[in-house]
Amino acid sequence: MNVKIVSNEKELQDAFSVRKTVFVDEQKVPVEEEIDSFEDEAVHFVLYDNEQPVGAGRFRLVDGMGKVERICVLSSHRKKGAGKIIMDAIEEYAAKQDLKKLKLNAQTHAIPFYERLGYEVVSEEFLDAGIPHKTMMKTI
Repeated sequence: MNVKIVSNEKELQDAFSVRKTVFVDEQKVPVEEEIDSFEDEAVHFVLYDNEQPVGAGRFRLVDGMGKVERICVLSSHRKKGAGKIIMDAIEEYAAKQDLKKLKLNAQTHAIPFYERLGYEVVSEEFLDAGIPHKTMMKTI
């Protein structure tokens, strides 16, 4: 499996396709909430297994800090290290931007995954698209 920083329309559509499958189809997030007004300012990442898109994520600069968003992996590739591959690529990208802190809003069921990557919970629970989340941060 390898991660690509999206550089063309096909790769962007591959990332959107994975996000739609995971967030809209599986988790029932309304598509108008999943694809939002920040898509054009975000750096998008897509994970391929051979030529098939199987994971995605995006990164934005928010308040002088890196914000990791929309991390998702198709069910066929979960528990195989795919999420870590995406996160490693995003963190490497952030480090090259000279950023020291990263923030993300984790679905509560995913908190143990992010904790294993060094993120710490910094907020109370809140709902986003009807799904419980907590904000997490990491110094890189």
